[in-house]
Amino acid sequence: MSRIGLLGGTFDPVHRAHVALAESALAALALDSVRWVPAGQPWQKRDGRAVTPAAHRLAMVQLAIAHEPRFVLDRIEVDREGPSFTLDTVRALQAAEPGHAWVLLIGQDQYANLHTWAHWRELLSRVELAVANRPGPARLPHPEVQAHPHRMVPLPMLDISSTQIRAAAAQGRDLVPMVPPEVARYIGQHRLYAGEPRS
Repeated sequence: MSRIGLLGGTFDPVHRAHVALAESALAALALDSVRWVPAGQPWQKRDGRAVTPAAHRLAMVQLAIAHEPRFVLDRIEVDREGPSFTLDTVRALQAAEPGHAWVLLIGQDQYANLHTWAHWRELLSRVELAVANRPGPARLPHPEVQAHPHRMVPLPMLDISSTQIRAAAAQGRDLVPMVPPEVARYIGQHRLYAGEPRS
């Protein structure tokens, strides 16, 4: 039985902390591969900004993961109409590819908010749960979520967010400390985030 990690997100843009989580998970969780799943229409985005078109986000993820053959880009949520719900993705993957163990990789913020996800109890019944264990304090999840078996994936301290990267791009700053060089070049070539508010 193959063990497949699922790493979803808006990836707007993908950055070094995403890559670090996937690389750590390969070893810590004995995964055969990590499936990267960019969101089509993220249902929980509340900041009001438009999400970068999927074609750009897919291209950036492909560039970021090209160095590792066990990383696979999956378009399932981009190709699906309507909002992206993780449970729908897991149901579809399990139906199409039976016989695998699916391991859901999430960050600590997502872990703390997991009880707000659509049909989260069914989701947890279908996957193994693995949480990025960043150094420092973290918000505790809902008690029922916390009681569910899960694994912690140790991560180095990488204080990186997509919001910071978009602001840095708007200011014309060097992005390589935060994103892989290939992604930084792509952002510059396509002038992504150039119109973002400057912080």
